[in-house]
Amino acid sequence: MDKRVKFDFEIYFTNGGSIKGEDFRLDIEGESISDKELADYIVKDLRLLMVGEVRILNKEIFTETHKRKPIQTRTEADVFIDLSHTIENGLVTYKGLPAPIVCDYLSRENSKQFYEEGTQFQIGKIEMVTNTGTYIDCPFHRFEDGKDLSEVGLECFADLDAVVITIPFSEALEITEAHLKNREIRNKAVLIHTGWDSYWNTEDYYENHPYLTAGAASYLKDCQVKLVGIDSHNIDSTAGTSRPVHTTLLQAEILIVEHLCNLYLLPQEDFTFSAVPPKFKGVGTFPVRAMAKIPSKKPFR
Repeated sequence: MDKRVKFDFEIYFTNGGSIKGEDFRLDIEGESISDKELADYIVKDLRLLMVGEVRILNKEIFTETHKRKPIQTRTEADVFIDLSHTIENGLVTYKGLPAPIVCDYLSRENSKQFYEEGTQFQIGKIEMVTNTGTYIDCPFHRFEDGKDLSEVGLECFADLDAVVITIPFSEALEITEAHLKNREIRNKAVLIHTGWDSYWNTEDYYENHPYLTAGAASYLKDCQVKLVGIDSHNIDSTAGTSRPVHTTLLQAEILIVEHLCNLYLLPQEDFTFSAVPPKFKGVGTFPVRAMAKIPSKKPFR
């Protein structure tokens, strides 16, 4: 049945003054509407600027035939997909490297002595190697004179046009340049989806994992991609001691993100990728909150 809402409102402006309305009525979709949705609608509909507090008062929803098209309060928004693993105490990302220690530096209980009654805080303490969880590599990780995290510009970490290239690990562990051809990848972040993240935090994750070949790295460099990510244990083969993919890409200042996840949720293209680390001096790799942003009205599987 058609629903309408009746309400009063008070709008206060950050530069002084206010306006008020009484017995305001609107046709709505559905059975209810929140105070915030009403406030946002009024501010937008009246084209108000410098708005501070908005109060919705005496709200009443009732049944009545719509007199015009109901207001649209639920708009399509960009979709954000988290592509990073959760870091927790004791997590092993790379065998042979110590697991992180995540604990309290100041517990809520101990903080009571510093603050008034009812006020408590927690301050955490983290001890870890920088290759933990989902992390990004910049040139300093491989080269002494390469750029560290503090020297790489934000434009290299955030809102990169991106593509996903799917090579299931059941079909191939060695990813060559042939797997990367016939795709528009120049000046983009290239995310390699193998499905290996399904083994995350298990013994199987560390051995016989998918990786890129030296030829694939050279091809990506020649195509001038901006970043390469993979949902595997390492972008290089760890069977030996050479790391040609790290060498080729980081020497060309192409960033690397390892241990991604959830790439199966992404479209093949038409999205952006971000993986922003803290601004540390003298550090070449660090955990990131990697994510994809899919613009509204773009279908995704």
